[in-house]
Amino acid sequence: MKFAIITHTLHKSKKQKLFAYEPYVREMNLWLQNVSETRIVAPISKEGIKAIEVAYNANTIQLKKIPCFNVLTLKTKISSIFKIPVILLQIIKACFWADHIHLRCPGNVGLLGCFVQILFPSTPKTVKYAGNWDPKSKQPVSYRIQKWIVSNTFLTKNCKVLVYGEWENQSKNIVPFFTASYVNNEIVEVPEKDFSSNINFIFVGAFTAGKQPMLSVKVIEKLVAKNIKAQLNMYGNGLEFVKVQEYIEQHNLHDSIILHGNQPKEVVKKAFQESHFLIFISKSEGWPKVVAEAMFWSCLPISSNVSCVENMLGYGTRGTVVKSNINEINIVTIIEGYIKDYKEYINQVLKAKEWSQQYTLEKFSSEIKKIL
Repeated sequence: MKFAIITHTLHKSKKQKLFAYEPYVREMNLWLQNVSETRIVAPISKEGIKAIEVAYNANTIQLKKIPCFNVLTLKTKISSIFKIPVILLQIIKACFWADHIHLRCPGNVGLLGCFVQILFPSTPKTVKYAGNWDPKSKQPVSYRIQKWIVSNTFLTKNCKVLVYGEWENQSKNIVPFFTASYVNNEIVEVPEKDFSSNINFIFVGAFTAGKQPMLSVKVIEKLVAKNIKAQLNMYGNGLEFVKVQEYIEQHNLHDSIILHGNQPKEVVKKAFQESHFLIFISKSEGWPKVVAEAMFWSCLPISSNVSCVENMLGYGTRGTVVKSNINEINIVTIIEGYIKDYKEYINQVLKAKEWSQQYTLEKFSSEIKKIL
């Protein structure tokens, strides 16, 4: 099978190997186990390989380089006029070449791919919609256009659209799906976590306004002020990293909050295993993999009600679901409730672990094979 991937994910080349964002590559490696040839239409970066980037396993990959583009400013809008025809040409060529077209949405490149795939009604297609599929959520116009095109069975034929969560009144080509991080033989028994010494918290994600890393910091600040022995380990980087770093220094929180930056999967996995709680109050998500990963390692999530989080957390039976505009005082109250009712904490931890450990990479691979 000749498999074409249309994606906005930045790719990098080193020593004849192709690198990209680790969770994306981990998933694509499973898709590529089922194909003979692969052509990727994606932008490429000349920057060095980061800790959070890994190589594809497959060797039979052709990369068709396209320019990055956006329409956020007047300058980029003008430059996009010249870039978009080049990108469209590469997408069209890949679709003519392919036995199966795989679109990664939402994204600028995915948007162009959505329009092009209409011209190929007889070619089998999959769309991995990695964003929030909730019909009630507020989203950019370009995201809404992509959702409309791929769910319209008149425009998008011979296609399965993989979305996170189960939603009412969907077209017949919409398939609820999931993402996995770990294999079966990684599962080990994590010792029961009590509150007799430090209570360990973890934040994993981009340091952006949408992920609200500062909210996690302020929760720990409030807990420490109440003489609760709390420690927060933060993994990730982004535009707000320096802001968070400065806040920690200014408020003398460096003993309680440790910034680790981007770290490899194994480092973060060990941190989940040692943590009592994940604080992840994001404003927008697709499949929040850090929530699923925390649950996998008996780390109880306190997370916002976006995308399929409420379903993942069993409507409050496998962690606490909160609104994304919650303040740190209310989160502290939730944590104090768990500290007072340790039995309920352990009960929810076990339920969370049992649910998450169903979704291993073996199951994920099996489901992908069925789809292809």
